[in-house]
Amino acid sequence: MKAIALTSFGIPEVLEELEVPVPTITDTQVLIEMRVSSINPADILLRSGAILKSPMADKFPAQLPLVLGNEVAGIVKEVGEKVRHFKPGDRVMGMIPMGSYMDYVAVEEDHLAIIPESLSFEEAGAAPAVALTAWQALFEHGRLQPGQRILVQAGAGGVGHAAVQLAKQHGAYVIATARDYNHDFVKGLGADEVFDYTKVDFAAQITEPVDLVLDSAMDPSTFGSTFGTGLPGEIGKKNYSVIKDGGTYISLAAFAINQYPKVRDIDAYFFQARPNRTDFESIVRHMKENKLNIHIDETYPFTAQGLLEAYRKSEEMPKRGKIVLSKNTG
Repeated sequence: MKAIALTSFGIPEVLEELEVPVPTITDTQVLIEMRVSSINPADILLRSGAILKSPMADKFPAQLPLVLGNEVAGIVKEVGEKVRHFKPGDRVMGMIPMGSYMDYVAVEEDHLAIIPESLSFEEAGAAPAVALTAWQALFEHGRLQPGQRILVQAGAGGVGHAAVQLAKQHGAYVIATARDYNHDFVKGLGADEVFDYTKVDFAAQITEPVDLVLDSAMDPSTFGSTFGTGLPGEIGKKNYSVIKDGGTYISLAAFAINQYPKVRDIDAYFFQARPNRTDFESIVRHMKENKLNIHIDETYPFTAQGLLEAYRKSEEMPKRGKIVLSKNTG
C-alpha cells in the first residue's frame, strides 16, 4: 500500500511516496481504509525537525522514514476479535498517535466513532483532533459553564474555531483573537468580541476578567518564543492578566506551564486531547445537528505533491480552520 513519509527532516520537499505493508491489527483494533486525513501544527513541527530539538523530543519518534498525520476518516475493512462497536463497511472517523498518511490505518476501537451519511469524509477527517481538543479543554478541564466568559486565542485556527462554536453553543460569552481579515469569519462562528493581538493590546481591550483562557495560538509570538522553555511568553503573560482570581488557563503551546508559579490561584494546564469513543460520538452528534461546523480551508489530493502543497498552504496567511488530504480530490 501507499504511504507518504518523511525521508529526512526539513522542507516539505522531503516527503516521498513509499510502498509499505498493510498494518496487522490487534484484537482491539480496526483496520480503516483511509479516505481523508488532515494537517495539524504538530505535523508541521515534526516535519521541520523543530520538535526534535526541543525538551519534548523524547515524546516523538525520530526514526526515518516517518509517516505523519493523526486524523483519519474512512471505511472499516477489518475488525479485531474483541471489537464490538464496528463492522466492515462502517464509515468512521478517529485518531491515532501518528501515521495516518497511509492507504490503510490501524486504529484502536475506542479511538473511533461512526459518522452518518450526512457528513462527508472531508468534514469528518478534518474534525477529530481539533474538535476533541476543544471539547475536552472546554468541558473536562475548563469546566465551562453557561454565562461564563472565555478568551479563545487564535479563534480562526483549527482548535480555536471549534472552541468558539462549542463555547457559544454552551451559553458562554466568547472573546477571541484573530487577524483583522478573519474577524468576520470568527464573529460568524459566534464570537461576541474579536481583537487582533498583533495590532492592539487585547489585555487592555478586555474590560471584565474572563473565567477561562484557551490558548491555541501557535504563531511565533507565543509558541515560537516559548518553545525552548515551555513557559508562557509575552502573550501568555497577558493571558494571565485577563483571567479572574481562581480562573483557568489552558495552553496548547506552553508545555511547561504546569510548572509555572501559581498566580492568583489560577489553575494552569498544558493540554493534549485523549481520544475516546464517547467524546467522539458527542462531537459527531454536534456536527450532525449543525451545532459544530469544521471549516475546511483547502483540500489537496493524497499524493506526495498534494501533501507538499498542503504544507506550503499551511505556512501562508490567512489561515482558517483545517487543511485536508483527500482521496476524492485529484
